[in-house]
Amino acid sequence: MSESKDFLRTIVEADLKSGKNNEVITRFPPEPNGFPHIGHAKSIFINFGIARDYNGHCNLRMDDTNPSKEDTKYVDALKDAVEWLGFQWKGNVHFTSDYFPKIYDYAIELIKNGKAYVDSLTEEEIREYRGNVNTPGKRSKFAQRTIEENLDLFERMKNGEFKDGEHILRAKIDMSAANMKLRDPLLYRIKHSHHFRTGDEWCIYPMYDFAHCLSDYIEGITHSICTLEFENNRVIYNWVLTELGLDLPRPYQYEFARLGMNYTVMSKRKLLELVEGGQVLGWDDPRLPTIAGYKRRGYTKESILNFCDQIGITKTNSMVDVAQLEFCIRDDLNKKVPRVMCVLDPIKVTIENYDGFEEIDASYYPHDVPKEGTRILPFSKEIYIERDDFCENPPKGYFRLTPNQAVRLRHAYIISFKEVIKDANGNITEIKAEYYADSKSGSDTSGIKVKSAIQWLSIKEAKQVEIRLYDRLFKTETPVGIEDINTNSLEIIKNAFVEPAVINEKINVRFQFERQGYFYADPEDYTNAKPVFNKIVGLKDSWGKKTKVIEAPIKSQSKKVQIDGTEIAMSEDQKNLFTKYTSTLGLNAEVANIIARDESLSKFYEESLSMLNSPVSLANIITNEVARELKQMDIKDLKFSVKQITQLVKTLDDEIISNKMAKQVFEDMVKTGKDPKQIIEDKGLVQISDPSVILPIIDEIIAKNPDNLAKFKAGNTKLLGFFVGQVLKSTGGKANPKVVNTLVAEKLK
Repeated sequence: MSESKDFLRTIVEADLKSGKNNEVITRFPPEPNGFPHIGHAKSIFINFGIARDYNGHCNLRMDDTNPSKEDTKYVDALKDAVEWLGFQWKGNVHFTSDYFPKIYDYAIELIKNGKAYVDSLTEEEIREYRGNVNTPGKRSKFAQRTIEENLDLFERMKNGEFKDGEHILRAKIDMSAANMKLRDPLLYRIKHSHHFRTGDEWCIYPMYDFAHCLSDYIEGITHSICTLEFENNRVIYNWVLTELGLDLPRPYQYEFARLGMNYTVMSKRKLLELVEGGQVLGWDDPRLPTIAGYKRRGYTKESILNFCDQIGITKTNSMVDVAQLEFCIRDDLNKKVPRVMCVLDPIKVTIENYDGFEEIDASYYPHDVPKEGTRILPFSKEIYIERDDFCENPPKGYFRLTPNQAVRLRHAYIISFKEVIKDANGNITEIKAEYYADSKSGSDTSGIKVKSAIQWLSIKEAKQVEIRLYDRLFKTETPVGIEDINTNSLEIIKNAFVEPAVINEKINVRFQFERQGYFYADPEDYTNAKPVFNKIVGLKDSWGKKTKVIEAPIKSQSKKVQIDGTEIAMSEDQKNLFTKYTSTLGLNAEVANIIARDESLSKFYEESLSMLNSPVSLANIITNEVARELKQMDIKDLKFSVKQITQLVKTLDDEIISNKMAKQVFEDMVKTGKDPKQIIEDKGLVQISDPSVILPIIDEIIAKNPDNLAKFKAGNTKLLGFFVGQVLKSTGGKANPKVVNTLVAEKLK
């Protein structure tokens, strides 16, 4: 536990001291609709950490109330993340679906008490009747139904007599409440979808606000810890428990600021788009901020837990610099992993005056790391060095090998230049050199002064490896979409070489490749026949364009260290907008954060909402596309209008065009100012959704990729995204991604 208590621990201690609670019971309740990411790590750290610190326990509960998006593989990923981070839930994993019968009974009770009714308004009418922050809502005429009518309709909903959306169950609270969450919130909706646990037993499913508080109560949770976007939902949480007259003690909800991190997206929807669109190679792609991605890249649990500890627990939304996480993994590995030599871009050096062979005993660790261990470095006449460790015409300050400058081979001898060999194109193929026999490291009597030491490997004994150099997936600090992807985020080097000890040493899977960074033996693809290493992180931050420096306390050190980065708190007006966008309009926190912080964007967004009631779709295109243009010019200088953006969104909502086509249309709007409908007609961009057109394309793609088909059949399900991406690519992005996903999945069964 941190030396200084956060506000949540202060609350817990006060509750224990006052006797309000005799023990602490928390829960980590994710929805199993995606792989957990670094934001979930923070929540795991808080919920399980508080329970541990106060000798309580934490439940792992799956909030599985949306069957169309949930899957067992996501449950397994969530369980793995908790265990990998070093925590253990009490008893079995809990599922909200375990409580469906009890939650249904609670709904019946509310109906009998006149506190809930079956509404038959359309989704659009419900949105219209709700009003807005300035206008009170209007209660549905169906709220006048008798208790008997409501009980009958609700039972028939449960029995599957109605279509999706035909009826819903709502709480009867206050349609004029300032907190719009209280304007007769939805409690149950009809959803004829197969549930991965309950099968087809249910065709009505409870909404989050109804199921969450009741699941907490059933499990005896004392402190229900949520992220800040649920702050306005707390009144519903309390209302449900109070109106049902449930016995004390009851759980209480507390909110903390979720993790926001630059150069990163943490929307599960956007992460799913990257996976299914083929921009990354599955949920465990080392460039993703998923726990599975960090694990495969080589991050340690200690580094992630230390990061969560450093950033603290607050009630103010802020942006944490990803450099802080990178610092934590460097700090952890610096004290743990052996240093070895590698050559990523080899060039041959022949030491003409050296004959024979010797073995050099070299330490794995520098003098300031309190660990011991050595390995054998073979040394011979022919060695590899890095190509950029030699320069024929060196710039000022270049201290490595040149025609006029000797250099030390690390742990070995000093060498000097004699001759360079080039091919017909003038490329260097070999360097001739000579060594000084009395210059061996540790017993140097040569008197020769050199300014640096370089990496090297004996050619005969060097082991060829594949190196995967990972960089940040996004090139901008606040990425909003695929267009912000860093196309250089992965470089694969197949002709790299390492010391033989790296391959022969079975104990270590992480190494510092000196002067390159920290590397990890890929847990999926590594074999002794084909060793593969992932770059975890460089030796220092190579991005370095930060506005100021913050101080963060580092565990196990008495002093403070500087970490590049900045945390910028929202103003009160921005907080109000953020709350409105997340709580009232249903935007995810990442998108809401971007719009709320930018005056031009929020102005554009508000005006577009007055023309089209599609808050999520409008927000996505405004943060993805409009934001980019507003970075370069004032809003008055844009060639397109707010009205044209709403027209574009309407075509998207109606599935006339795909997201990819929308980007093309938008680019044309930026240049010409034409209406989107005209552009769509001129360019023939109508989306293809007809299976009879798409299926032959899928067959052709599958036929062209027999190797990937075989891998998929053998269990590599990540390749589903590859096939989907190829189909979308072959249609120029015109195929409907949802239809393609469904058809490809069926074809690959």
